[in-house]
Amino acid sequence: MATPATDYALYEKNGHVATITINRPEVMNALHPAASHEIAELWDDFASDDNLWVAILTGAGSRSFSAGNDLKAQAAGVGRLDPGVVPRQGGFGGITSRFDMHKPVIAAVNGWAMGGGFEMALASDIIIASDQARFGLPEPRVGLYAGAGGIHRLPRQIPLKLAMGMILTGRNLDAQTAKEYGFVNEVVPHDDLMGAAERWANEILECAPLSVRGSKQGSMEGLEIPLESAMSRSFYWLNRHNTSPDQKEGPIAFSEKRTPNWTGI
Repeated sequence: MATPATDYALYEKNGHVATITINRPEVMNALHPAASHEIAELWDDFASDDNLWVAILTGAGSRSFSAGNDLKAQAAGVGRLDPGVVPRQGGFGGITSRFDMHKPVIAAVNGWAMGGGFEMALASDIIIASDQARFGLPEPRVGLYAGAGGIHRLPRQIPLKLAMGMILTGRNLDAQTAKEYGFVNEVVPHDDLMGAAERWANEILECAPLSVRGSKQGSMEGLEIPLESAMSRSFYWLNRHNTSPDQKEGPIAFSEKRTPNWTGI
């Protein structure tokens, strides 16, 4: 499968892992519509490539994961899509409104994750943070609100009073406090960030890929329904796994005391 051309991001495929790096460090990796549209295309490619099982999202440079919406570009009227180009679906950065991404996504937050940047991290499944990272939803301070999911995801991922404290004041948190709040999985020294994210990706790759996708789909879609309904519901990726050779491979490999050879089919 051909790799999409990019102007605003770097895209690397290494085995079963895709890495998307927002590449606008001159504006702290803030996104305008053209950049967001381009990154949405990369997510489309990741989702459709059967050889890719896990994604890592990060930012270029050492200062910022993403500062969110590029307000300066918006004010200047630059970075708009060309006339006739239909915006790709998926929300900010192609991920905040994408609810069919059943492959796991790891956010490797290397610096400031503000506004839409934080919302992209919240839309990921796992957040690994550099000890230099900071997180916040400062939109009310400039007369906006975190409309790319921040005001909805944050109260679902941490205790309500902690979420409202961030949302209503626009204050930002350091990485260790973010871990204590509960939306960061691990904090590591800045230079160890990508190694840590890759370690998490490799641990996921030790599991059967369709089982992982089914587990994510069941967890996320079951959140807002009663437990009994969630446990009785049928989920596409779990059904796929139930008919996959990997369902037999796992127990056989365990009994033979060897590493499973997952196919993902």
